[in-house]
This record gives sequence, structure tokens and C-alpha cells, in this order.
Amino acid sequence: MKLTPVGLPGMYLVEATWRGDERGRFGKLFSRPVLAEHGLDFDLVDINMSQTPIDGTIRGLHYQIAPHEETKIFSCATGAFLDVCVDLRPGSASYGEWYGHELRPDQSALWIPPGIAHGFQTLVPDTTAIYASSAAWAPDAERGVRWNDPALGIDWPLEPGDTLSAKDRVWPDIELNSGGSQP
Repeated sequence: MKLTPVGLPGMYLVEATWRGDERGRFGKLFSRPVLAEHGLDFDLVDINMSQTPIDGTIRGLHYQIAPHEETKIFSCATGAFLDVCVDLRPGSASYGEWYGHELRPDQSALWIPPGIAHGFQTLVPDTTAIYASSAAWAPDAERGVRWNDPALGIDWPLEPGDTLSAKDRVWPDIELNSGGSQP
């Protein structure tokens, strides 16, 4: 696998290094030695799947606060989605900035460090996201930022329609003048 810095500080595009024969291809999207070469550590706790039948669906923007902060490695198994990350790390020079990256099967994954609010929008019907997480979901530590906060100005490619969860509809806006202190 190959890691390339992208988007926000501490984020990486994780690209599989492929080899193949008449049966098809094999690629690796996780390697502790390669992560260590980049000064990264990942304690795998969960592998999660999200299946979404309707295009335009937005999930997010979510994150967890300490001591349940998590690193994620996000990839696409079927369909396609725009993966969106917002920097909420206190004191970060890129606090409040967002980065979007389209993920499709067989392309790549994103390494998303702690302190980044994360979400995605499905671009086609029947999209499946698979992601590894360094922390278990902790409901009391879950937080979010409103998906359409005007201060962020995220350029979602499709209208979300009625597919937003009740929780995602009411997350607060980011506090850009707070110096990076999200609740």
C-alpha cells in the first residue's frame, strides 16, 4: 500500500498496491509496517459497514470526543460516495476547513485522524462503505456538526432529499470564532 498526504493535515490517501493474474487482482489497504514508516499507529477495534440504497443520502458529519476519539480508514465497497472531512482539532491551522474526496471500489481509502468530523454523500444507489475504526462507538462521546452549516460551505454534489437522519438534521453549526472548541 502507498500513503499520500491529502486534504487536511494528518490525512492520507491510502492506495492499494495491486498484483494480479488470470484470477483477478489482490491489493492491500492496511499494513502496520507501512503505517509505522509514516509515523502512524492504528489499533484496530471495529470494522463497520454502511449500506445505503438511495443516492444523495448524507451520513454525518460525526466525530467522538476524548477519551473515545477515533482514527478511521474509510473505503468504498460498492457504488460511490463523496467522503467529507472537517477539521475540528483545537489550535489547528486548518480548523473549520473541509476536504472532500470521491471514493469508489478498487480505488483507494482515506486515513482520517482523530479530531476530524466525518461524513459522506452517496453518489449512486446501492452504495456500501466499509471502514476500520480505532475506537468503539461511544454514544455519550458522539458529536456532530450540521451537514449544511453555511460557515463550512461544503459543496455537496446532490440534494439530500428526505434521507437525513433526525440526529444529522439537528447537529449544531461549527463555531469558527471559538478558536477550535467544539462541544
